[in-house]
Amino acid sequence: MKERSPWAWVPSLYFAEGLPYVAIINVTAIMYLRLGLSNAEMTFYTGWLYLPWVIKPFWSPFVDILKTKRWWIFIMQLLLGAGMAGVAFTIPTTFYLQATLAFFWLMAFGSATHDIAADGFYMLGLTHEKQAFFIGIRNTCYRIAMITVQGLLVMIAGLLEKSTGRIPFSWSIVFYILAALLIGLALWHRFILPYPEEDSPREDLTPGIILNEFVKTFWEFFSKEGIVVTLLFILFFRLGESQLLKISAAFFLDDPQQGGLGLETAQVGFIVGTVGIIALLAGGIVGGVVIARDGLRRWLFPMALSVAVPNALYLLLAYLQPESVWLVNVCVAVEQFGYGFGITAFMMYLMLFSEGTYKTSHYALCTGFMALGMMLPGMVSGWIQEQVGYPLFFVWVLVCCVPIFFVIPFLRIVRE
Repeated sequence: MKERSPWAWVPSLYFAEGLPYVAIINVTAIMYLRLGLSNAEMTFYTGWLYLPWVIKPFWSPFVDILKTKRWWIFIMQLLLGAGMAGVAFTIPTTFYLQATLAFFWLMAFGSATHDIAADGFYMLGLTHEKQAFFIGIRNTCYRIAMITVQGLLVMIAGLLEKSTGRIPFSWSIVFYILAALLIGLALWHRFILPYPEEDSPREDLTPGIILNEFVKTFWEFFSKEGIVVTLLFILFFRLGESQLLKISAAFFLDDPQQGGLGLETAQVGFIVGTVGIIALLAGGIVGGVVIARDGLRRWLFPMALSVAVPNALYLLLAYLQPESVWLVNVCVAVEQFGYGFGITAFMMYLMLFSEGTYKTSHYALCTGFMALGMMLPGMVSGWIQEQVGYPLFFVWVLVCCVPIFFVIPFLRIVRE
């Protein structure tokens, strides 16, 4: 293959992977709230955007068969850039909701497809030693994309809102910036990505072979020992967080008379997209260190506690409604550190459970169920919050954290 330094493409590839996902899943919540949607409307509409990540295992084999992963990366980044421009163009219109949701829906499929191609290309374009070396670097670059979109760009939108008084215009600028970033990254990767010999379409496959492999993949996954407990674990582990994630932005933005904290958009961008993401990254690093040292079995229960218990800080904020932004920063940092620390155990378990002949496909199925566990509770979280108010909603989030502790004792950890 044409030699390329991994430093030239691994960081930019995973930065590009993070941009659309964060924009589609996280930033849409803040944007639609600022454009006037209620909490229930926002969570319902944006909740559907998880669906492509839920069902991506059904079309992931075709990314292996048709064209090359290099081709898929370039085309998906171009299309995602065009989709971001479409969102930017339609935000100021009277039919912005229908138009932007259509673009986000198409981009969600494009982003899920890009994830498949990028992760596959990473394994083909690097030796096993380099894959291990760059795993931390690629995760860091993905987090930098989160800070860029959920932090920097949301702060830019907030500053533009304040200086111009034009909310639609402010968010249009943000999505034009995203469009430029993705199109620029597509052109960069068009020339800089290497050409691995193994990155070629499989020409020896027939429809019968494809169908047979498809059936075997699903049969072996659902025949694994302990599959029912594992699926319950996947669906329950983030049950509370899936609802907190959707409502936290609304809680920060809503007026104190409505139970919120009355923060400005730029402040939310800094708290959630900068302080929160840095704490999340730090928690993940510490989680990886302790699992590597002591093993998953020892840390699984404490890590599940670290995801659940810090959610109580939101209940504290809802009752106190503090004027101190720094106190909010501290609470979010603690909660996100705990979540980053705990989610490491969750992802490690999924990788161990996926071991076998169809490791890649089975891991994709696990992450599909993970997305389903985020999608369904998230869709109704806004309606629940509107019925009970913020304090009782955060009590409900804590209640939703309880079921996982009844599942963990029955988990089977084969090896570590």
